[in-house]
Amino acid sequence: MMRTVFDFSPYHRSTVGFDRLFSTLESLAQGDGGGNYPPYDIERLDEDSYRITLAVAGFAESEIELTAQQNLLTISARKDSEDEADPARYLHRGIANRAFERRFQLADHVEVRGARLINGLLSVDLVREVPEAMKPRKIAIGGGDLHQIADAADKAKKAA
Repeated sequence: MMRTVFDFSPYHRSTVGFDRLFSTLESLAQGDGGGNYPPYDIERLDEDSYRITLAVAGFAESEIELTAQQNLLTISARKDSEDEADPARYLHRGIANRAFERRFQLADHVEVRGARLINGLLSVDLVREVPEAMKPRKIAIGGGDLHQIADAADKAKKAA
């Protein structure tokens, strides 16, 4: 069996928000290869917005569950037992509708904004929102002598 190896290293430099995801993808690509269901896409919509799209043909909204917790998005689906048709009726079953669980490691400050199921594709929208306190800020350069500024700071400490 021929195995395709993907090099994700160029994406490490060009993505924001999925820093750990590509490391996870690399480790999955080197694994046993059995965890490729359902197939999915990850797209970057803009600097801080992403979309994960999974092919979930045959599943209804009520059969799919999304859970977001501490940098982890879990998408799972299970067919309802009453929807199971008589297997003897089928001559060929090519549409996979087996239960699955797919996990995505999310970078810090990435939040799930919504999900929708259209034409057998589940799209999950993600947004990276860095808190104001963690965003880079400009620091003004003062015109005074550093020793004068340090002396003023020392006087303020002693006064307090």
